[in-house]
Parts: sequence; C-alpha cells; structure tokens
Amino acid sequence: MTTATHSPIEAADNPFTLSHLDALEAESVHIFREVAGEFERPVILFSGGKDSIVMLHLALKAFHPAPVPFALLHVDTGHNFPEVIAYRDRVAARHGLRLHVALVQEFIDDGRLRERPDGTRNPLQTVPLLDAIDRGRFDAVFGGGRRDEEKARAKERVFSLRDEFGAWDPRRQRPELWSLYNGRHAVGEHVRVFPLSNWTELDVWQYIEREGIELPAIYYAHERDVFARAGMWLTAGAWGGPGEGERVERRLVRYRTVGDMSCTGAIDSDAATIADVITEIAASRLTERGATRADDKLSEAAMEDRKREGYF
Repeated sequence: MTTATHSPIEAADNPFTLSHLDALEAESVHIFREVAGEFERPVILFSGGKDSIVMLHLALKAFHPAPVPFALLHVDTGHNFPEVIAYRDRVAARHGLRLHVALVQEFIDDGRLRERPDGTRNPLQTVPLLDAIDRGRFDAVFGGGRRDEEKARAKERVFSLRDEFGAWDPRRQRPELWSLYNGRHAVGEHVRVFPLSNWTELDVWQYIEREGIELPAIYYAHERDVFARAGMWLTAGAWGGPGEGERVERRLVRYRTVGDMSCTGAIDSDAATIADVITEIAASRLTERGATRADDKLSEAAMEDRKREGYF
C-alpha cells in the first residue's frame, strides 16, 4: 500500500488549499456563526483598537449580506486617545451598529469607584464592564484577545466560561476537541469568546494589509509630544502626566496597541505604512503588551489576577 505525497509547490498551486490567513479567517467566521446559533444576546467588545477592528471586519464577513446581529460594547476610561474614540464612533455609524458605552467616569462620580494615586484607570474597567454585561443581559461577549499577547491569555479557550460574578477560573475551562465549542452556562453566568485566539500580532497586520482595513492613524509613525516613564514613552494628558522632573519632548513614534493613555506607551518608529509595520513586527522580540503596557508590568501575574476578577 502506498501513500500519495504532495510537494510544497504542488500544495501551493492547489486551488483547494487554504492560505494561512484564509484558514484563520475561516476559523474566526465559524466561531461567530456558532455563537449566533447558540446564544441569545451576544455583544462585541469594540475599542477602536486593531484587534477589535479585525474582529468586527470578520463579523461583517461572517453574516454578509445580512447585518451583524450583535451590538458593540466599549468601556471608556475617559483617558482614551481622542483619535481612537473618533474612529470607534465613525465605524459604528458607518455600519449602523448599536454602540453601548460604559463610562468609568460615571462610576467615579457616584462613588462606586475611586481614582488611583497613579492616575491610571485601566484596572478600573472591570466593574463598569461587568455592570454593562449584567444590564444588557449579554450571554456571550466577544473579545480580541490573542494567545501571543500575554501568558494568562494563552490559558484561555475560545469559549471561556465566566461565573455569576464575571470571574474566570482556569480549572473550569472546557476541552475544545475538533473545534467543538460548549456554550452551556447557568443563569447569571456568561461566556467570553475569542475568535482571534490562534492569531498573532503579525497575522493581524498581514490580514489588515490583505483586506485593506482602515486603522486609527496612531498605529503609524507620527510626531507626538511624549515623556519617559518606566522605560516607555507616554502621552501627556489630563490623567496626570507628566509628573515632576518628567520632560516632554517631540518624537517620531507609533503605537502597537491602544488603551488608557496613562499606561499605553508609544515606541520610537518610522514605520509609516502597513508594509513598514509588518517588517518592524517581524523583527521584534517583544510582544506588544510586554513592550508598551505598563499595567501588565505591575506583577508577573497582573493580567491573570485581573482576569480572575472579571477583566478580559
């Protein structure tokens, strides 16, 4: 008995062979459709960051020519980059999607949260997020987490069960053999869903290039007033920076990830095009969060601690 073999060249010429990006896209589209079939009130977390932008693009493909059957949800810290917020609103309006915005500032104003001494509001997002999920009765929440971002996120399944308090317990993760996803949950529980689980930062950028997806301009090199803190270039703003002895200077920078201005650092870069960015990322030895997110540097288990409390 002989087994047929095919050379890599023959496989590449085979019209029935999916490319790497096609395979990732197909998997993500399948996940969106599975959720639409299993859950009553899913919602997509959409911040205007590149991962949530790609996630929305995949959702649009999954249900075309019908509209996306999910709303969008964003937890706005009040310290987000104005360019990203403007992009978020523009995209939601363009596709006729309902956008739910949970404002951290409202929770501070009514005493449910208190400002941190360091000025960062990123750790304060958990309570508004869980409140929005509860009020919206959302039973599935799409997030753009990828397994190459951070060690705690590498422990996630595609369907991640959360208890009635929104907490994550890695011991309750379910097997997902043969891409079979278990969405069963008790009353009060919900499931976090990660369609980009098997994507890397490089995959995301290559897909953005292939699909011609528009991004906020701060993902590309631009001149910005920044100051140095804890080995990162932070943007000055109403959140409290710069502090005493921290000098503002104008530099050519770009952002690999976007979030709260108080903890999201820029990198020195002259990558002004998608091709430039892809070349830069391919040569990088640091993950985007490891290089530019101060909130992940608080401790070795900073992200896992927040996930156990209900954060993404």
